[in-house]
Amino acid sequence: MSEAKVLLRGLGIPESPRWHDGRLWFSNWIEQQVVAVDMDGTTEAIDVPVEQLMGWSIDWLPDGRMLTTGDKLRRWEPDGSVSVFAEQHANEIVVDARGNTYLNGADFNFAGGEAPKPGYIKLVTPDGTVREVAGDIQFPNGMVITPDNQTLIISESFAGQLTAFDIAPDGGLSNRRVFAKGLGPDGICMDAEGAVWVSTGGSSVVRVAAGGDVLQRVEFGEDRAPFALALGGPDRRTLFILTAEWRAADSITDNLGRLTKGPRTGEVLVLPVTVPGVGRP
Repeated sequence: MSEAKVLLRGLGIPESPRWHDGRLWFSNWIEQQVVAVDMDGTTEAIDVPVEQLMGWSIDWLPDGRMLTTGDKLRRWEPDGSVSVFAEQHANEIVVDARGNTYLNGADFNFAGGEAPKPGYIKLVTPDGTVREVAGDIQFPNGMVITPDNQTLIISESFAGQLTAFDIAPDGGLSNRRVFAKGLGPDGICMDAEGAVWVSTGGSSVVRVAAGGDVLQRVEFGEDRAPFALALGGPDRRTLFILTAEWRAADSITDNLGRLTKGPRTGEVLVLPVTVPGVGRP
């Protein structure tokens, strides 16, 4: 396999990568921006007002309107205005082909050192109705939905595993099961063979099959943590790897747990792969 190359550097904390409309999009936490980048490294940044408490995850509804998480789930309208889509704070989101939005979170201040509490997955239907569809999630993180809209897979970071659910016609989740154990999962993506690219929690990412067999592994330097992944590019055969040197001592959070200052060690790496991405995001 080829070596990963740097597409962008000098970022704050890049998170929530999404391949959308021919570009990679991601949240740049410390800068309070959503950034889009072409394959040649050309960037466009969208500033998000600090009072909107954005800084975690992004995705798009089928009609092309962008959603951002934070203290509330917000929707970006075609005229550039921003409206509240749901009165629900969240960490990560993923939108299915029917316009259902799955969001997750946990009601404790992780950055502030509060003791962990089990998290949840909630469903936001196209009319903005919110209901919980899964609980007891051990620090929920990245999610993917299979291309047939039948399965949702979520990272349980504190459990060190990927967990899968069946998706019912009404958007409910059932048949909870372990997809793969022994990982350090954060942001994830799926390929056309049903494997998931995921971080190990150390300095590597792996391509793992249902059941836990590791199919491929990519190692990085010990000082660099790869934590969020996306498959994109013109044929979805480019693995985008978001990394940063995590320097907690140099970072500052506000009373809401948002990173407001910190070193610009973040990078977006690109790596060609054989099996293309599928599903959502």
